[in-house]
Amino acid sequence: MFRWRYEREVPSVEERRAEGEYESGAGILHVFGRQLKLCRERAGLDRAELGARTGYSASTIASFEQGRRIPPPRFIDRADEVLDTGGLLGAGKDEVARAQYPAFFRDAAALEAHAVELHVYATQAAPGLLQTEEYARAVFAMWRPLLDDGVIQQRVAARLARQEIFVRRPAPHLSFVIEEAVLHRPLGGEGVWRGQLEHFLLTGERRNVEIQVMPLSRVEHAGLAGPFTLMETVDGRRIAYTEVQGDSRVHTERGKVREVEAAYGSLRAQALTPAESLSLIEKLLGER
Repeated sequence: MFRWRYEREVPSVEERRAEGEYESGAGILHVFGRQLKLCRERAGLDRAELGARTGYSASTIASFEQGRRIPPPRFIDRADEVLDTGGLLGAGKDEVARAQYPAFFRDAAALEAHAVELHVYATQAAPGLLQTEEYARAVFAMWRPLLDDGVIQQRVAARLARQEIFVRRPAPHLSFVIEEAVLHRPLGGEGVWRGQLEHFLLTGERRNVEIQVMPLSRVEHAGLAGPFTLMETVDGRRIAYTEVQGDSRVHTERGKVREVEAAYGSLRAQALTPAESLSLIEKLLGER
C-alpha cells in the first residue's frame, strides 16, 4: 500500500533488475495471473469460455494468467463477477495498474492520478503527459539499455493512459515549463516532431492547462538543478518528484518541497507567457 509521508531513494537499476521488477513489475503480474488461473479453474471454465464472457480471446486470457500482459481494470471487474471471486481479483487492481510503470515511477504515478494540481518542468524531451503516441514510442525505442518490443508497447500504453488526467472531472490545474531546446529536437523524425508540436498547441488551448517555454536566450535560469514535478493532492498535501537517470525521489518534507516550489515560481516568471509560448511553437511549425 502506498504511504504518503516518506522520502526514500529508489533502489538502483541493478537492484531492481535483481528483484525482477525493473521492466514490468513481473512479480505482481505473476501473482495476479496465478490467482486468476486458480479462480478460473475453480469455476470450471477454460480460457476460451472465460474470454467469451469477458470479451477477450483465449490467448489474451493466457497472457494475463502467465503475467505477460497487464489486465485492464474493466477485465478485472468483469472477471470478479464471472468467476464469483467475492472481490479477490479486484483487491489487487491498483497494484496491477501500477505494474504498468517502471519501478522507479510507480509511486509518482499513483500520486499523479489523483492530483488536483500538477506542475512540470521538462528539460530533455516533451513531458510524458503531453507526448503523442508516436513521440512516446520513439522515446522508448531510444531507451538505453534497449527495451523489448513488448515492454515498449506496454510503456507507450501506460503513458497514454496517464493522459486521462486532462479529461478528469473536476478538472485539475496543470502547468508545464518546457525548455526551448525540446522544441527544436526532432525526436522520431520530422513527422513525429510536427505532430508533437501540434499536440502542444491543441493541449495548450485547454482552459485548465498552461504551457510555457523557457527561451534559450535567457541570461537567468532557476532550473539548472534539473527537471521535476510538483503535485498537490485533494487533501492539500504538496509533493515534489525528481528523477535523474532512472533514480527518483518522491519528496514530502515541507522544506524540500518549498525549495522546488520556489524554483518553479521563478521559472514561470522567467519563461515566455503561455500566449507567447504557443506563438513560438506556431512559428517553428511555419518555418519547417
